[in-house]
Amino acid sequence: MTAKTTAPASAAETIKTLTHLAVALKAPRITEAAARLADHARDTGWTHEEYLAAVLEREVAARNASGAQLRIRAAGMPAIKTIEDFDFEHQPAARTPIHALASGAYLTEHRNVVLLGPPGTGKTHLATALGVAAARQGHRVLFATATDWVARLSEAHARGRLPAELVRLRRYGLVIVDEVGYLPFEQDAANLFFQLVSSRYEHASLILTSNLPFSSWAGVFGDQVVAAAMIDRIVHHADVIALKGASYRLRGRGIDTLPSIKAEQGSID
Repeated sequence: MTAKTTAPASAAETIKTLTHLAVALKAPRITEAAARLADHARDTGWTHEEYLAAVLEREVAARNASGAQLRIRAAGMPAIKTIEDFDFEHQPAARTPIHALASGAYLTEHRNVVLLGPPGTGKTHLATALGVAAARQGHRVLFATATDWVARLSEAHARGRLPAELVRLRRYGLVIVDEVGYLPFEQDAANLFFQLVSSRYEHASLILTSNLPFSSWAGVFGDQVVAAAMIDRIVHHADVIALKGASYRLRGRGIDTLPSIKAEQGSID
């Protein structure tokens, strides 16, 4: 009795099968990667295992990139800024600490980052860039100004949902609070902001930007005790980076500085 042999499938049939399997796995890019790599695999003598690994690596990389874009869009950042885009010639002292933070180790350690400096020195750019880097590393990120965060917490408090909202926010690996100190807070707002800081203390990371030194935060929050308690929790596990100089946005416009920049600079020093 002769054993029956199965004729090898044609290239068209194989591609059809791959397409079907890729759709079933919800991995449509596998078909493209398999076709693109097939000739190279044959020419270089890859094993079946090497070929399969290469195809799957392309799929995983594409999924990671797609997920990162979704996380970046969901973060609510005003514009997409990257560390590579930043002009460190304007802030040379920030180069080393920012590149160290770009690895994301501070997020796994639940550390904070505070960027202090006069307007136009790159605080928001760097905060956003670190947020983009975190999203690309798989972390969920949320960005808003300090006043927007207070408005969000006030709404949750009015609905009796503040504790639940703080728990939900703690699931985000990184919360970015931009422009602390640009507008003073009323007492209730200051208390809500304090609760945000406290809820994340040693649980998840914050990035804060401010045009004011810590010594001036009591005026922002209207209470020396609240400000001191908040600063204590923020800086206990934090990298504090002071940005200096005139506004980057005013370069070449014949304006050397902004009002009060020298006073602020002296306070930060």
